[in-house]
Amino acid sequence: MALFHSIADKVKRLFVQERRSNGGRLPDEIDFQRLERTIGHHIRQQDLFIEALLHRSYLQYQDLHGKKSNERLEFLGDSVLNLIVGEYLYSHYPDAEEGDLTKLRSRLVSRKALAAYARQLNLEEFMFVSSSAAQSLERGSESMLADTYEAVIAAIHLDAGYGDAKKFVERQVLGALKSGIVGTADENYKSILLEHAQAQGLGAPKYTIIKEEGPDHDRTFTVEVVVGDEPCGIGVGKTKKEAEQAAAMKAVEKIENANLSPSE
Repeated sequence: MALFHSIADKVKRLFVQERRSNGGRLPDEIDFQRLERTIGHHIRQQDLFIEALLHRSYLQYQDLHGKKSNERLEFLGDSVLNLIVGEYLYSHYPDAEEGDLTKLRSRLVSRKALAAYARQLNLEEFMFVSSSAAQSLERGSESMLADTYEAVIAAIHLDAGYGDAKKFVERQVLGALKSGIVGTADENYKSILLEHAQAQGLGAPKYTIIKEEGPDHDRTFTVEVVVGDEPCGIGVGKTKKEAEQAAAMKAVEKIENANLSPSE
């Protein structure tokens, strides 16, 4: 009997640890006003957003009375996201070939890109995951963040319609691309830009830090890249390398967009 109670106590402590890994909160205790400000959307059906933020790992340690993980919403959100981005590219790049449109869309909706958009919103602060999954998030895991981001898109779509979901995607995804804050592919943009510059006889691109902000432990760098004598892109990042890649990405996109001749 003593052994039974000892095991039961250990299991109970594990459950308490799992709950503490999410700030001691249960999903019904979400600060919805803060979430609304974060995603820029007025929430009507709170249950949809609770589901969007519930990772399956959390359900293994909490009795949530029939609540589901965000996997089904993730499935729907993926489809909505691809439609919105596809429509945007189709209307803004009327002369682009199908292959070019596919390449641009893949950059915008890659797992790495979606995780970056989620981090911009600090979406991980609202997620409910197990302690082991939380450790994966801290180590930079992209899958859970990307899945949650897609689930939030689906929640907005079901809560208020396609139009509101489209506004969220265009504001977050396409806005991040235009700003140069987020790298949207695994490609080395500095290498790609170097190839373009050398092919035109312009020499190596030059990167200059034009701004540093924040405390020493949380710096933000703004970098400008010049090709030849022409400023071609500005990027922002938490490290100099990240900012340089973002600036190079903007320069490469400028070249690609010129080749694709997008409409105004």
